[in-house]
Amino acid sequence: MQPLNILTIAGTDPSGGAGIQADIKTISALKAYSASIITAIVAQNTCSVQSILPLDSKLVLTQLNSVLNDVEIHSCKIGMVGNSKTIKCISKRLEETKLSCIVLDTVMYTKNGFPLLSKNSIKTLINYLIPISSIITPNLLEASILLNCRIAQCEEDMQIQGRKLLKLGSKAVLLKGGHLNNINCPDWLFTNKIEKRFFSKKIDTLNTHGTGCCLSSALATIKPNYKNWIDAIKKAKNWLQGAILNSKKLSVGKGRGPIHHFYEWW
Repeated sequence: MQPLNILTIAGTDPSGGAGIQADIKTISALKAYSASIITAIVAQNTCSVQSILPLDSKLVLTQLNSVLNDVEIHSCKIGMVGNSKTIKCISKRLEETKLSCIVLDTVMYTKNGFPLLSKNSIKTLINYLIPISSIITPNLLEASILLNCRIAQCEEDMQIQGRKLLKLGSKAVLLKGGHLNNINCPDWLFTNKIEKRFFSKKIDTLNTHGTGCCLSSALATIKPNYKNWIDAIKKAKNWLQGAILNSKKLSVGKGRGPIHHFYEWW
């Protein structure tokens, strides 16, 4: 069977564990072909982010047109978007393309707290990108920012917030609960028809750099082969769990290391 063409739109990570580099690795590891649009040049490593240079929105749009005018794209993942102008350009172009699957990773902060979006850009993301998304994948902090409320403290809070997030306009919400203080990592899927709990055991490791990027790009890669989000999420989470478990085989950086994207290959 011919591989699917998956598009990722995101910022860079020169250390290779997150951002567009991690997306490309994830898509490739899951046996699809990756096209990529860069929204920002980021100086970061496993320890911290040092600097960010958002690209001009016109250049981002030119990249996007270059790919979409030539390559048949089956699914798209959106990560770091840079600023409001870029968000509007991406939203308009993707809406014109009418892709059947758009996965939006609502990334706003790095794991060490470095801001990736301004307050104004977050409002633009809510108004322009969330409504065209097939699914959004916020963590607990991102959910609280999107809803302007406190961070969920328990799964009951997650359920309440997940339902509110769905009203922002995406067709589905996967609210990630990995930062809850319990032994499991509960995630909740919300659509207009179903609410479904997923969980996996927490792994005692520091190698979690880029897990949000990789989960969302895995979903974008896997979903075109499945009729429903439940099966796609199960497969994506199983792959991610294996990538985290096998991350100990790598030795990358002095901080939070990357997952092992190619653990099934080498």
